[in-house]
Amino acid sequence: MKFGKEFASQMVPEWQEAYTDYEFLKTLVKEIEIYKQRTRLARPAGLVRSHTLYRAFSGLTQRESSPGAHQAAGEVENQAILVQNVRREGEERSETMFLGAADEGGEYEMVYFRRLDDEFNKVLRFYRLKVDEVMKEAAVLNKQMVALIAFRVKVEHPQGWTNSVEETTQLASDAAASSAALFANTPSAVKASRRVPMAVIDEEGSVAHSEGQCDESHEDMKDGNGIEMENERVQEVKQKNEIKAKKRPAPLEILDRVKFNTSQETPRSTIKGFLNLPNQADLKFTEDNLRKAEDQLKRAFVGFHQKLRLLKSYSFLNIMAFSKIMKKYDKVASRNASKYYLRMVDNSYLGSSDEVSKLMERVEAIFIKHFSNSNRSKGMNILRPKTKRESHRTTFTMGFLFGCTIALIIALALIVRARNILDKEGRVLYMETMFPLYSLFGFIVLHIIMYAANIYFWRRYRVNYSFIFGFKEGTELRYREVLLLGVSLSVLALASVLANLDMEMDPITADYKPITELLPLGLVLLVIVTMLCPLNILYRSSRYFLLVSVFHCLLAPLYKVTLPDFFLADQLTSQVQALRSLEFYICYYGWGDYKRRQNHCKSNDVFNTFSFIIAGVPYMWRLLQCLRRVYDERDIHQGYNGVKYLATIIAVCARTAYTLNKGPKWKIIAWITSIIATIISTYWDIVMDWGLFQSKSKNRWLRDKLLIPHRSVYFAAITVMNITVFSLHRQTMVALVASLEILRRGLWNFFRLENEHLNNVGKFRAFKSVPLPFNYDEDEDEDKDE
Repeated sequence: MKFGKEFASQMVPEWQEAYTDYEFLKTLVKEIEIYKQRTRLARPAGLVRSHTLYRAFSGLTQRESSPGAHQAAGEVENQAILVQNVRREGEERSETMFLGAADEGGEYEMVYFRRLDDEFNKVLRFYRLKVDEVMKEAAVLNKQMVALIAFRVKVEHPQGWTNSVEETTQLASDAAASSAALFANTPSAVKASRRVPMAVIDEEGSVAHSEGQCDESHEDMKDGNGIEMENERVQEVKQKNEIKAKKRPAPLEILDRVKFNTSQETPRSTIKGFLNLPNQADLKFTEDNLRKAEDQLKRAFVGFHQKLRLLKSYSFLNIMAFSKIMKKYDKVASRNASKYYLRMVDNSYLGSSDEVSKLMERVEAIFIKHFSNSNRSKGMNILRPKTKRESHRTTFTMGFLFGCTIALIIALALIVRARNILDKEGRVLYMETMFPLYSLFGFIVLHIIMYAANIYFWRRYRVNYSFIFGFKEGTELRYREVLLLGVSLSVLALASVLANLDMEMDPITADYKPITELLPLGLVLLVIVTMLCPLNILYRSSRYFLLVSVFHCLLAPLYKVTLPDFFLADQLTSQVQALRSLEFYICYYGWGDYKRRQNHCKSNDVFNTFSFIIAGVPYMWRLLQCLRRVYDERDIHQGYNGVKYLATIIAVCARTAYTLNKGPKWKIIAWITSIIATIISTYWDIVMDWGLFQSKSKNRWLRDKLLIPHRSVYFAAITVMNITVFSLHRQTMVALVASLEILRRGLWNFFRLENEHLNNVGKFRAFKSVPLPFNYDEDEDEDKDE
């Protein structure tokens, strides 16, 4: 694979704007090559001069010097560029002076180096910013680790100290190790260690100096009368350290200034937040609280380590990009400029700083010691999970089951044709009862297939869907795995339909109608049991993630709304007919109609009442989520979004009322409300959710950034969104309309996540914040003192 493709494939998607624009620099080098080729063909053969005749003149009056000086002078004479660091607008920048401006085509090369400097300074600025961010986060994690160690000791020794000296020494050493580990190798820490002697607590509890201090003292003692001066210096440092120790809280005293952070993620905490009750809980030294704190801090360290890995990869990839592009330039321009420019890159902060590497090593050491019981293999497997690979077994099984699905569909069509089922009596009753039961699986399978297609195109156009949804690294499902679930369910559903028809038509089993009617119910129970199965089979982490999101939707607005929650609720708004099928299951099997194959559900007032509720419940969940987001984020746009769902609820209820009453009055109301809801929903989906219809965009009526290179795809999607099929009186259109709605939702999914991804790219947002377990009161005290 060429470097350009490899470079693009290894980029952090959300940081792609901060990387070196390698392709743009390649086009500049290509322009230089084209000019030189055109000039070489146009120049007469007798006027060809050597490039050395255009070098800067070194002078006649230079004195003879050593051979090394001759070599240096020759190097300067043959040098094509001069790279220097200047300070402008409060930041250090790199500027390259091209010394061959008088050469033919020199203006092209000057443009190249000017753009090269711009790219390098952009990369350097971004790298400095991110390193500063991780250093600040390291300071926060450092304080969290000190509190965790003290909390752990307090939980493990509830009766107090049994050996005060030994346990104090152990706690102090653990706290000092975790406190210093994250900063031991930073420039500020190194400089501080050179200026101020480090002090640690020795086995007897007294202050002992670090090795650096001892080394310095030995050097001073080498002077004649330096012994007394050294003793005075030791006493002075010891007094300063004792004063600092008095001001600094002891390891266990830290717990007096620490409280638990409790985010609004439960109904109870939400109610407390609404009532303006404090969300910080006093420390209770229990094993359960210790486990929760360790789990939270463990996730924080895993996320922090991932940031460091990506930041290290960012530095390496950009250095490689500058190396590759300079070698291309040397080859095209026949110069030797790469070594001078790459020397500058290596000496710059991007190439010479090792804060990230050393901090990564310290994070790994702390994590292995405190969170994996000193088991390095276990700790590194958590910090650096292996990339999930596609399994040939998954592909083969998916293909095999897909073939079975096609075979079952053909077999079903042949049975219906051969036995003339469509011409027999009772076909209408059979379709009114069995079709709603089995159509549930058809809607689910179609939605799964659309989701698999979404994943395929998200991956193709580098939409970081796993980060957007918040999937745990290595647990996200690929499109083949999603398709495997879909075709497995389709095979089970089609086999059940064939078994039902065969038992219905076979004279031997014709009398066992109750048993034949129980087949779809058994399949539904199988799906529910599989979803709730606690065993680590059939993608347990994904099933758990889905169940948690469903639970948050059911209890809206008592949970803080995240993207997976409202994204799932949007999917449920397109599965209203599937929810009505579930309602029919309860009615058909709960009231015993399946024993006689009779359908009295539609004549029951309770069933009709719940038809209104089921039709509006998914939209009600979204309305409540919008209200919760207005409360949490103070975003008025979420209030407008809530108006959209309120209009949809009214339209859905009006259509349901017309379906039940069949009156001209309800027909007019249903049409008016549906048109209003469609206009509002279409505008919001296209303009707000997709970010399109921007009149001042570079791409007319779309947006500035598009992942799909063909703009016609976006206009086709907008056209499809505007097509809405209403089914107000023809029951035979129900399945078709529901299927079209699922297809529309699948189309919406891709562009919705594309817009979310581009928003993350614009803000360089590649990581989600991880809640930390402890909150220090000392920060508030410092603010008050100031």
